[in-house]
Amino acid sequence: MEGAPTVPEEMPAWSLQADREIDLGPPQWPDPVTREWAWGGSTGKGARVCVVDSGVEAEHPSVGPIARAMTVKVQSNGLATAEPDTDGDVSGHGTACASIVRRIAPECELTSMRVLTRGKHGSKGTGLDMIGGLVWAIDEGFDVVALSLSTTRRRFASVLHEMADRAYFSGVTIVASAHNMPVESYPWKYSAVVSVGSHEGSDPTMFYCNPTPPVEFFAPGLDLEVAWSGGSRIRASGNSFAAPHISGFLALIRAKHPHLTPYELKSVLRLTASNAPAGDN
Repeated sequence: MEGAPTVPEEMPAWSLQADREIDLGPPQWPDPVTREWAWGGSTGKGARVCVVDSGVEAEHPSVGPIARAMTVKVQSNGLATAEPDTDGDVSGHGTACASIVRRIAPECELTSMRVLTRGKHGSKGTGLDMIGGLVWAIDEGFDVVALSLSTTRRRFASVLHEMADRAYFSGVTIVASAHNMPVESYPWKYSAVVSVGSHEGSDPTMFYCNPTPPVEFFAPGLDLEVAWSGGSRIRASGNSFAAPHISGFLALIRAKHPHLTPYELKSVLRLTASNAPAGDN
């Protein structure tokens, strides 16, 4: 018939052949999904977490040993290379985030990717630095990437979106903190990442699912005692410190259920949130 759609001789791309089986594999999810099933008995052992931040102070009493300390160097042509980091934490921020992950998942493997440098008025970095650090972390195949940073520069939005999707489809879960100010920033607003804001509670096991995104989850982030540089501890507030709580729980879940994909991990978080029916089980 004239004008009728043509039928391809071969199956379209991404299609499923009739003789191919897709095995989701064990374990079958229980009904309901409880915290006991999700991470009961898990210490995070076997899960690999990369903290993309200002560096991590190795052997801080609240952090312990880290597997690797890396940094990224962005050349004038835009190409980035990763190399061992000898500067440690240039502000204390990364150490604080790492200590929260360690508190939740004490036996996870922690790696530091420093994307900030020392500046005249504190630590500083560019969107290119953050992108370079994320590229390295995704290529290394970490289970969880803890990112308590964002950029307001729209020129980096599309490439960060691409990085978020790339991580999602390669099995890497990016946890990104929302900006502390009501401004447009990236990459926390992308659906391929797990976005986190703060709530006022102090119980580290209390996290909430937000029924009205873009922020998807809330975790403790106000007036928290956190590790800081020089072996010290301070009290601090911000979404930066809420996100590593969620990173820690994802490390627990991933360690116990290493087959789960990023979208499944986000689903487990949703089903075990403190405001979910099974959230207190």
